Amino acid sequence: MVARYLILGTMTWLVSSTSIAADQPFKLVRQRPADIVDVEKAIPQMQFDMRYASSHNFVGRTVHGYEELACLLTEPAVAALKKVEAKLLPMGLTLKAYDCYRPQRAVDDFVSWAANLKATQMQAEFYAAVPKNRLFEEGYIAAHSGHSRGSTIDLTMVPIDSTIPHGAADMPLVDCTLPKAQRAPDNSLDFGTGFDCFSPVSHPSYQAISSQAKANRLLLQILMIDAGFVPLETEWWHFTLKDEPYPDTYFDFPVKRDATP
Repeated sequence: MVARYLILGTMTWLVSSTSIAADQPFKLVRQRPADIVDVEKAIPQMQFDMRYASSHNFVGRTVHGYEELACLLTEPAVAALKKVEAKLLPMGLTLKAYDCYRPQRAVDDFVSWAANLKATQMQAEFYAAVPKNRLFEEGYIAAHSGHSRGSTIDLTMVPIDSTIPHGAADMPLVDCTLPKAQRAPDNSLDFGTGFDCFSPVSHPSYQAISSQAKANRLLLQILMIDAGFVPLETEWWHFTLKDEPYPDTYFDFPVKRDATP
């Protein structure tokens, strides 16, 4: 794991890459351990907008391995998320997850999709300014993901009384870097881009966004770091538990609520 430092305003955060080095040993495990649990059962106040189990994502279809609309994480990651949720609820806010545990077969699906340069039906929304043949080179797609270790989550903050919009996948595609009112509908607070926006604008340190979006990014960063998570330097929505229980293990069981293979 490569550690870097991110300057955000006047604060310095330790950040890390979620892609594994080519020479770093790891285990691939296909059995779901008992301590990877359903987050919705553990934190019922959270919202869950599981994009890879839908067609509203950069691939444009359900990703391999996502069999149900479920958010799975290790128990230590869930315990840390509860600390964040407890601080947000008095503010009238709650967390919303976009992606949690991601099986290795889903990562492999991303890699195969990236190799098919003709599959660009979602480019206008998710990577409008990035040629598809540069997604690997620019770090947007990798052969391994920290999500597959079970303690990484993609998330945002939403008003607690809000509802997740439906039908975004059927709407005309618009650039995810446009102002919030022009992007695909999402009940998220404004963070300057949509989720999975392959652009430097998604970097937490990016400055050419509204003051409110900067404040929202900073609040999410502070709460998640205080709870024990480490942010990613290229995605404002991405956090990994610092003391994750499976740092060298990549899982490949499907995403569904029960624990059967």
